[in-house]
Amino acid sequence: MLLLLGVFIILIMARAPIAFALLISSVTYLTRYGGVPLRVVTQRMAAGPDSFPLLAVPLFIMAGSLMNTGGITERIFDFARTLVGHWTGSLGHVNILASIIFSGMSGAAIADAGGLGVIEIEAMRAEGYDDDFSVAITAASSTIGPIIPPSIPMVVYGVVAGVSVGGLFIGGIIPGLLMAVSLGIMVYYYAVKRNYPKHPKATLPELWQSLKASFLPLMTPVIIIGGIFTGVFTPTEAAVVAVIYATILGTVIYGELTLKDLHRILLDTVETTASVMLIVATASLFGWILAREQIPQLVAEGLLGLTTNPILLMLLINIFLLIVGCFMETTAALTILIPVLLPTVTSVGIDPLHFGLVMILNLMIGLLTPPLGMVLNVLVSVSKVPFEDVARATMPFLVPLIVVLLLITYIPGLVLWLPRVVMGI
Repeated sequence: MLLLLGVFIILIMARAPIAFALLISSVTYLTRYGGVPLRVVTQRMAAGPDSFPLLAVPLFIMAGSLMNTGGITERIFDFARTLVGHWTGSLGHVNILASIIFSGMSGAAIADAGGLGVIEIEAMRAEGYDDDFSVAITAASSTIGPIIPPSIPMVVYGVVAGVSVGGLFIGGIIPGLLMAVSLGIMVYYYAVKRNYPKHPKATLPELWQSLKASFLPLMTPVIIIGGIFTGVFTPTEAAVVAVIYATILGTVIYGELTLKDLHRILLDTVETTASVMLIVATASLFGWILAREQIPQLVAEGLLGLTTNPILLMLLINIFLLIVGCFMETTAALTILIPVLLPTVTSVGIDPLHFGLVMILNLMIGLLTPPLGMVLNVLVSVSKVPFEDVARATMPFLVPLIVVLLLITYIPGLVLWLPRVVMGI
């Protein structure tokens, strides 16, 4: 295990791509100590992505790209501005509301930051907001995307943990709204402190015009979540519906999507999906080695040796996951750590669905923390603000997110109540 983990950590510190770090460390271990033929490598890597629910991943990636290119995100932002632009903090609250709406379509924080982020930062700059505040609230609000359904990390967790993806989707609604409220409080604090401008309250005719212009995009989360709630389609099928609906809106209704755009979106989707699935495949091999060497059992024994108190155990795991999120990509962290941590938490009576939301929110916070900070890197390219300044500005906004993390950790009903009511889970 020292060889396996040592090679992996050295490669990560050398900034090797996570998939190659997983693969090289696994092959190094198997060559030296495995005692199995190396064809196991290809077998295990092929088995990892071989899952029907994972079909949703490329489809939600594509749906997010279609919405960003087809004029949907602009309409969502304009509607949010009309609705809450008169609140103290104006475009900060607009930023959060737009992320809530967009999160019901894309399922990925990166899609939110890269798509809505461009519009939000430009609009806030035009109205005199400081760059540090604009980038920070854009980064923080983008983490709502994978918590409010649909969610690509929830699909991955559901597949690896054997938990209902639909239950995870529904369980994320209340935590996602809590994140929005907590970030809204931070926006209000900054707005009062820095005397940020706000818009006049929209009149009823203005609200009606904005609603009409954005009605069809706003129906996207209603169709996706409503279809899953009512059992009309599965989460995987919901991803297909999202792609079809976004394509119709962008091409037929708004006419902003061209064949050239579609070709580029398909290529981008293939590229992104390939990188995600390569991580899933190599993490599957890595995880198989950990399981073969009974590492999950050793971790469980070690943690339970420290404490069997669920409160203290979850605190230790939260600290561990926050650290992991600083260094590891979300999909890799999920596929590696779920088999390690899930047996431990279930042994003390923690519901796997509840733990899934806690784990995903931990890793979403990791998207905002150096040195990896994938959302931070996206916003650096969007805003042209140096990475160090973006990271520094985002730090205060981690506080409300960690508060929500503690709330859902120690009040399981915030996650489990809605799935039990809707799905009887």
